[in-house]
Amino acid sequence: MDAELFPRSRATVAPGAVHVPDWLDPSRQRELLDACRAWARPPAGLRTVRTPGGGTMTARQVCLGLHWGVVRACPDCGRAVRDNPGCPGRHQYPYAYSRTAADGDGAPVKPFPSWLGDLAGRAVADALGGPAPAAYDIALINFYGADARMGMHRDSDEDADAPVVSLSLGDTCVFRFGNTATRNRPWTDVELRSGDLFVFGGPARFAYHGVPRVHPGTAPGELGLTGRLNITLRVSGR
Repeated sequence: MDAELFPRSRATVAPGAVHVPDWLDPSRQRELLDACRAWARPPAGLRTVRTPGGGTMTARQVCLGLHWGVVRACPDCGRAVRDNPGCPGRHQYPYAYSRTAADGDGAPVKPFPSWLGDLAGRAVADALGGPAPAAYDIALINFYGADARMGMHRDSDEDADAPVVSLSLGDTCVFRFGNTATRNRPWTDVELRSGDLFVFGGPARFAYHGVPRVHPGTAPGELGLTGRLNITLRVSGR
């Protein structure tokens, strides 16, 4: 009732981190959902993400532009260590970007469409009030079922610090946005609904964040989605 009487307004959650409710209208949400369903089909489709310790994430994922996932060793130096100052490239371990679904079916990753990059650019302009610093070229699309979660983490495997653009479709979730120093408090819990935009860059670019809870059955009925999709758009810097 309160949500109907008092429309949600945009909010600056932290310096550089902005929540814009209802940024995608229902028609645009359906178009994006149709595209996600096409991207989720094999080859290089929706997969269960493995963790370095051999476990699995509860959210499933499909990537565009570059594939993100666990690797047995750094692609550039071949060493299975978290830090190697002598790496001839950008040291990546235990996660890395690649051109194929290396921890999936091994197929080439699907291309990142230009219209999705245009959408990311508009999102940055609307949320942060300025142009995107570079062209967006990768997407990580996560599907959350009723019991899925995402632990606190940082998006730090890119060679660029351009703002991260996050779009939500389907069920409402609790999005926990923390600080840049630790996975622990302080943090702010934000309710993200279908169509919402969240952008974080500048001093907030490497803040820890996660999804501790999804509210099943809260997706708009007309969307036709059971669960939650999060479309995360980034600049690879490569």
